[in-house]
Amino acid sequence: MYRRERSVPLRGSSLALYNNLAVLPLPAKRLSYFASVHGASVGLVSAAADGTGCAHRQLQAREGGLGPPIVTQAAWCELPSRTLLVLASWKGIQMYEPDGSAMVYWHALDGMEASAGMLLFARGIAGTGLHFVCVGTSTGSVLVFDVPAKGTNITLSEVLEQHSSPITDIGAELCEQPEGAADLVTADDSGALCVWGSGETFRLITKIPTSDCTCSSVKLWNGVIAAGYGNGQIRLYEAAHGTLRAQVNAHARWIYALDLAPLSGKLLSAAEDSFVRVWGLRHKADTDSLEITHCHTECVTDTQICGARFCNPEGTAFAVTGFELNEIILYHQV
Repeated sequence: MYRRERSVPLRGSSLALYNNLAVLPLPAKRLSYFASVHGASVGLVSAAADGTGCAHRQLQAREGGLGPPIVTQAAWCELPSRTLLVLASWKGIQMYEPDGSAMVYWHALDGMEASAGMLLFARGIAGTGLHFVCVGTSTGSVLVFDVPAKGTNITLSEVLEQHSSPITDIGAELCEQPEGAADLVTADDSGALCVWGSGETFRLITKIPTSDCTCSSVKLWNGVIAAGYGNGQIRLYEAAHGTLRAQVNAHARWIYALDLAPLSGKLLSAAEDSFVRVWGLRHKADTDSLEITHCHTECVTDTQICGARFCNPEGTAFAVTGFELNEIILYHQV
């Protein structure tokens, strides 16, 4: 059971973008960072666990070239030696220190080739392995950046070319896995998923074919892929072979965000239908099956929800925002 708590105010409202909420908990400082995209800027807020003591910062998309500087996603990538705030936009990819105080890297998309009439943009962000940040693009390519433990010497080390449709989201394994196991999943507009093993050269492990609708959000936990779709379904796949293990009609409309709490296996889903739901995932060793059970539902009335994230690894609190909302709503388990 969760209860609505104090909201965190935003300087601007949230846009209707997939996965338009990022959360970075900082338990040592007893606060969290929140980020939400609004047009050419990202609203960055730090707040205590109860939503008090807010401090705001606005990050702007880099300008230049043709077209407006529209941000498509913001996310923190937590690597073993470093955390970066990554912005994807129509112009390229910006990487910042976690508090947004300094930009440490910029990668322009100008040199990429796009089909006639196709918008060129970046979307889908995840950190994986010891030192990689992966960002998807509208061409279907996934850019892999090698990130040093400190400094600005970030390099584009590899480009993954398995998707033929724009990337929608990227999920990295949330739990420690054996060497060589699947630790990255990429999703695209056609509903196709690619599962990768990271390393000095990334290895394609399996490919899940296109679906009847877009896969808008994807997560990877303990070898299980959780994928949210435009038809409101959540599908659970085995990462190693791409086998469908479970499917649930979770929402009446398009799913915009999924999140997983790594320590508890709780799954959070949010959709256009104004509902946010918490699910429980559980491996049943005796039958080698995967079970998904509904745990809790919240409704944000008359709101197209576009972002939802757990606020801690246990999943005892989560945050939600929606299209044209100028606040982030917090819920805590009771």
